[in-house]
Amino acid sequence: MQAYATLTATFARLGALEDASGILGWDTQTQMPDGASDTRGEQLAVLSVLAHEILTDPRNAERFEAAESEAGLGEWERANLREMRRAYAHAAAVPGDLVAAASKATTRCEMIWREARRESDFARLRPHLEEVLRLRRLVGEAKGATLGLDPYDALLDGYDPGMRRARIDPIFAQLRTVLPDLVVAVRERQAAQAPALPLPGPFPVAIQREIGLGLMRAVGFDFSRGRLDVSLHPFCGGATDDVRITTRYDEASATGALMGVLHETGHAIYEQGRPAAWRHQPVGQARGMSLHESQSLLVEMQACRSAEFCAYLAPTLRAAFGGDGPAWEADNLHRLYTRVEPGFIRVDADEVTYPAHILLRYRLETAMIAGDLTVADLPGAFNDGMMELLGLTVPDDRHGCLQDIHWPGGSFGYFPTYTLGALAAAQLFRAACAAHPSIRPALAEGDFAQLRGWLLENVHARASLMETDELLLAATGKPLGAEDFLAHLRRRYLGAAV
Repeated sequence: MQAYATLTATFARLGALEDASGILGWDTQTQMPDGASDTRGEQLAVLSVLAHEILTDPRNAERFEAAESEAGLGEWERANLREMRRAYAHAAAVPGDLVAAASKATTRCEMIWREARRESDFARLRPHLEEVLRLRRLVGEAKGATLGLDPYDALLDGYDPGMRRARIDPIFAQLRTVLPDLVVAVRERQAAQAPALPLPGPFPVAIQREIGLGLMRAVGFDFSRGRLDVSLHPFCGGATDDVRITTRYDEASATGALMGVLHETGHAIYEQGRPAAWRHQPVGQARGMSLHESQSLLVEMQACRSAEFCAYLAPTLRAAFGGDGPAWEADNLHRLYTRVEPGFIRVDADEVTYPAHILLRYRLETAMIAGDLTVADLPGAFNDGMMELLGLTVPDDRHGCLQDIHWPGGSFGYFPTYTLGALAAAQLFRAACAAHPSIRPALAEGDFAQLRGWLLENVHARASLMETDELLLAATGKPLGAEDFLAHLRRRYLGAAV
């Protein structure tokens, strides 16, 4: 197994470089002074190019061929070899100078985005975003030529291996058909009920943070291998055995930051649950971003916006903030957390209207990569889409196309994984509760042990051993689809017996 052993050593080195980039990326979003952005861009570019050079060493292609014929490779080793080949194919398709240029451009654009978003100044971002888009098109074209895919599918494959527009489009068409009437029905039902009472603030950040830390522990976050910080846009990042998650606080509202913490904790326990024996090997990595998003949405939406969990959370909040009265009751908290109302901001959207935000971004980014939509026309197209899909008039670009970091960061192809993840979350939660009916009652006690144990066994510990649909089939009995998600929405928001 000499060739295979050489490859595992190579990918262990790559894993260490990726970890270093992960920590630098976390620091960029949380601690780095604005004046250091150009230097940080150079640092990240050097690491990207170094990793690219190691991965695209021509000798690796020969080692893949030799390793395929070596005796003694088990199931995990063969899956690891498959994922190594996938990573190599993506990297070898892109020249090193393009890797460096793209890394520098995205780091610069992310920093400009911070200022542009704050000032609602799209013109400031426009030339930098145009450059990022130009480079991502080149990357998509280069990868597509090697992988036999169109540029968008090639970029999508980098975030969700094996996923294609041909797979997404029918699912999204189903959502586009069903959800508008569902939103109307839910809002009519909620309008006929007593309105949810807002929790009276203020909510000191220090107290919000302590509650968030306690919820992270309840879900199963290991603080010996991770931490919680603050950033403009919540995320989960860091490195192997050093998982960094962030949230953002608002003293006028306690609900947003707490759900942000729970969302990112879902990502984090997936990272912390990956098999230690395959640390820094491709097969030990998370199985694509749709499945990653399923873990965050399963924790936040499926579990922590349930009536059972609200029964646990309500007295916790009441005690922490000294609340009194009906606003602090579990039933009212549940109504607050399941209120459906179209809004401008994707990350604040409820789970019924959230897919509309993704349908819009998916349509826009596929058009940009195809060359059918220019960056100059992006604000108008975004605003038109918000009116079409959600009936909203966007007041300014901060509430429109400037709200997300994804495009400035070069993440074209990432957005559809959010809604695909919501579908997978519904399937997985249904299967977990069917296997262990005590999961839901346990949430009322703040007990996630059985749920996390099921996820560890069926998702986290399997890492990239299986393809996404294969893993979902094994865990839930069927490949990815919209049926369980739609049934969940009808059950939670319409009281339907499904």
